[in-house]
Amino acid sequence: MALEHGGRVHAAAKRYGIPENAWLDLSTGINPDAWPVPALPVGIWQHLPQDDDGLIDAACNYYGTTHLLPVAGSQAAIGALPELRKHCTVALAQTAYAEHEHAWRQHGHQVFCVSDEEILQSTAEVVVIVNPNNPTGRLYSISELLALHERLVQCSGLLVVDEAFMDATPEQSLAPFCPRVGLIVLRSLGKFFGLAGARVGFVLAAENILQPLAELLGPWPIATPARHVAKLAMADRVWHENTRKDLRVASLRLSGMLTRYGFAPAGGSGLFQWVKCLDASSVHQTLAKQGILTRLFDAPASLRFGMPSSEDNWARLDVALSGIKR
Repeated sequence: MALEHGGRVHAAAKRYGIPENAWLDLSTGINPDAWPVPALPVGIWQHLPQDDDGLIDAACNYYGTTHLLPVAGSQAAIGALPELRKHCTVALAQTAYAEHEHAWRQHGHQVFCVSDEEILQSTAEVVVIVNPNNPTGRLYSISELLALHERLVQCSGLLVVDEAFMDATPEQSLAPFCPRVGLIVLRSLGKFFGLAGARVGFVLAAENILQPLAELLGPWPIATPARHVAKLAMADRVWHENTRKDLRVASLRLSGMLTRYGFAPAGGSGLFQWVKCLDASSVHQTLAKQGILTRLFDAPASLRFGMPSSEDNWARLDVALSGIKR
């Protein structure tokens, strides 16, 4: 059974009778000001992907590592990694990106969902951490994760860290510590770069993980045009720095706006804010009736707000929040 994700504008349009192009989609956590994709070279659609096209070098430079595997978005790795390990115990945070739990359970592993604090002391054979966590925004420190990894690897364990939202705070990444036995770091161009449709991700790990994973996923996981765009985007250092500055400002602005109307965030990142509230479903529906889509969670009752894309949309959200009666 497919899990629900953000970005379901088509379904929302049908449910609320509002045209798709009239929606303000805040449900995904994808940067609304995406890296500006230039015109593609003539003939690029006729070429098979090539491993020596410079993408791997660009990614290694961007992440500060020496070994990685390009994959069709980090989702491809999330679904495949459980196949590389015999049935074992797996620990995940209770509130986190649900595809991890789904993938490990689907492949017959015994999964335990624990609190954010308990996961750092887990005795499971595999520990999966989303950092910063989605949707809570919890950010585990490098020292916490390296201590956990050291303990796991002594028992032939494995630490998987999904850093899909890490690009806004690269100084907190474990990428420069890869490759390291018993450590897997997942990265993606979907969130920070705003290139979710390109389906480009990377697995940073030791060769004993990368080689069997590559064999499992097969050749040409990323299309040639997507590889071309990813290579250029990852080399654009000026855009990276400017975007990180802009996201810091926007994150504070969104947190302040939500707080002003009684929705003080319980956590967040450079690309979203997370609000816990018992009336989350009601608030979600009230905003949806005005063409504003948020990401609703049931356990705990909460909403994730992504970043508006323009001053008009910031004003639209402000007006909508100000009119909510609680």
